[in-house]
Amino acid sequence: MTSHLDQVQSFCASQRWFGEKGHDVHVDAMAASVWLSGADAWPAVRIGFVYCSGPPGSDIPIRVYQLPLSYHREPVENLGHALVGEWVEQDLGDTEVWVYDALHDKEATPYWLDGLTHGRQLDGLEFHPVHAPEHATVVPEDSRSLVLTVEQSNTSLVFGDVALLKVFRRLEPGSNPGVEIESALTESGSELVPEVLGSARGSWPRAGGGTDSGELAMMTAFQKNATDGWSFAMSSVRDLYAEADLHAEEVGGDFAAESHRLGASTAQVHSELAKALGTDVWEPSKLVEHAAAMRRRLDAAAAAIPQLAPYAPGLTRAFDALAAYDQPVTVQRIHGDFHLGQVLRTIDGWKLIDFEGEPAKSLVERRALDTPIKDISGMLRSFDYAARSLLADHLGDQQIAYRAAEWASRNQQAFCDGYAEVAGTDPRQQGVLLSAFLADKLVYETLYEARNRPSWLPIPLAAAAQLAEQ
Repeated sequence: MTSHLDQVQSFCASQRWFGEKGHDVHVDAMAASVWLSGADAWPAVRIGFVYCSGPPGSDIPIRVYQLPLSYHREPVENLGHALVGEWVEQDLGDTEVWVYDALHDKEATPYWLDGLTHGRQLDGLEFHPVHAPEHATVVPEDSRSLVLTVEQSNTSLVFGDVALLKVFRRLEPGSNPGVEIESALTESGSELVPEVLGSARGSWPRAGGGTDSGELAMMTAFQKNATDGWSFAMSSVRDLYAEADLHAEEVGGDFAAESHRLGASTAQVHSELAKALGTDVWEPSKLVEHAAAMRRRLDAAAAAIPQLAPYAPGLTRAFDALAAYDQPVTVQRIHGDFHLGQVLRTIDGWKLIDFEGEPAKSLVERRALDTPIKDISGMLRSFDYAARSLLADHLGDQQIAYRAAEWASRNQQAFCDGYAEVAGTDPRQQGVLLSAFLADKLVYETLYEARNRPSWLPIPLAAAAQLAEQ
């Protein structure tokens, strides 16, 4: 029989959440948590901590992934897609078991709901309910789970259309910014993020000795009948393309009013974050450091993507202006990875979600204070993406291209108008900061598209050309 680690590696390599695809890494160990299930209970349920490393001498760091496991004495019908492997488990009396990803096993997931509902405390595992000021959502204990298929780097389950459990797959020691920020906003009474119902924290052996700990999961109120911002915006763009002889404001699906409301909601959340978690100030010397890092990212991207090189001098000017900026900048906790896919339009208005920051950045970087301008620039770029993402189907149609640019500009301005009304300051008046962060975002987008979606590379390149001319 194939070793259980080989089976774990084969399973992980086929999962969307496994971030090591394309790298020469292998699973070389798996530790396990205390049992979540009771004595003699079947399925037996616990959490596996999967350790991945690169070849000897490589600079690939050891990664730890969370793989909740359910053990059955017989194969389970309809769970073949979640089968991790089949082996003899010493911790269960040398019993031959079929082992599944427990998040897909409806007999296993009630342990997470029970833990969060009752605040269970186990050896190395802690479940913490979050106490909102009022109107806390109650999740029926007999709620059944359903795995959502839209997640990329984590796994989310819905319990009875009431609660959403997000299980973090790649683990890092320390406080998860999503749990930290969204819990703080819930406890302060914010109505602009889904209510946090609880979180789970665990400990796992550190490679090389010792123990690490961090968040394993977070449960929030499920936003049923909500539409994500990207899908909502794309409906407007399709209406625009269907009526190419009309201006954006003349099309039935004009999105500007929604963009205005989204800007206002974003400003309100930034204000609530500043009050709940505090602020600090970047002195000009800190801006010099950030500008230097932005230049390094640009140089690396231009070297890898020849199409970007002609715009590098113009983008560099934006970074030079940031380095020369002589005013202190107020910083605070922000979203960190803000775009139309990170907001939901509910019957009560816009809600912001997924405050975990950019997945590729370290936990320290994702928890660092930053300027709200970074979030604003991310959303402005997202409007441009929404407008231009369908242009590949209309190559050579200058009328459509013009209308797309017009739609993007109209919604960018509406977003900034809404933000300014609530914040009292207009982000467009902070031109040096905004241009620098937009340029840095373009560099990131160009590198991403070149590696993952070459057909979308013209989107950031077109914006880079426009920004470089300013």
